[in-house]
Amino acid sequence: MENQEEKKEWENQKIEEKSKKGWLSKEGELVVDVYQTEENIVIQTAIAGIKKDDLEIITEKDMISIKGERERNEEEKIEEFFIEECFWGPFCREIVLPEETDPSRIKATMHQGILTIKVPRIEREKRREVELEEE
Repeated sequence: MENQEEKKEWENQKIEEKSKKGWLSKEGELVVDVYQTEENIVIQTAIAGIKKDDLEIITEKDMISIKGERERNEEEKIEEFFIEECFWGPFCREIVLPEETDPSRIKATMHQGILTIKVPRIEREKRREVELEEE
């Protein structure tokens, strides 16, 4: 029950943040792959054109937020777009982790425009024999 209340509180907080920014504010959302290996939950996204200092990765409870801003390098004044598919400006993506993880050991790397975040999984024993002690 407490977990549902926490998620509802988080959702309300996000709605409040959006209303402060204005519903019409333009913010992009990253496309991500999330998968698991034996040891980690892995999040990957193509995020070219971003410097390390322009990116913020935050973990909170069972959620990871990736925030940043991609600035267009406008050396020439653009008169008209024929095709405009690249997103420029602020972006954010929040991912709910599918199982219990260890946020103190998260590692994030960027290689050739691909951001990879590895979140160590916590393995709990599913079944364990309990030794009975005599008093």
